[in-house]
Amino acid sequence: AHRITSVSKDIGYELRCIDPIPFDAEYTRDLGYAAAKYLLDGGGGALVTMQGGRFVPLALLDMLDAKSGRMRVRRVDVDSTTYAIARRYMIRLRKDDFASDETIKQYADLAGMDVAAFRNRFEPLVGSERPPLTLPV
Repeated sequence: AHRITSVSKDIGYELRCIDPIPFDAEYTRDLGYAAAKYLLDGGGGALVTMQGGRFVPLALLDMLDAKSGRMRVRRVDVDSTTYAIARRYMIRLRKDDFASDETIKQYADLAGMDVAAFRNRFEPLVGSERPPLTLPV
């Protein structure tokens, strides 16, 4: 028998500073359904994930680092199309921002810095930025 505690929580602000969109509601509903079904069918000790449109339980013990006994870091595929699209939606400085002196002046003014100080502090952060997403046409 499993002792289960569940809490209902609308997630929005904590993740993206906005209310959940229909995709969020559908995705979390489906994850919740899969997790509950997994437990009711006798499963346990797992994280329910979605992979390739299918729900896959990942055994928590398999996610532990043998040396430290802590959870292993799961890496994001930064070469995937999904990541490239998500990154474009992020509000962040990009290499192309530094190509325009006018844009950088506006950013420096907002930060209360002169342009040279702004460039010195922030331009190195975009040096290793991946190239923009290109799709076959």
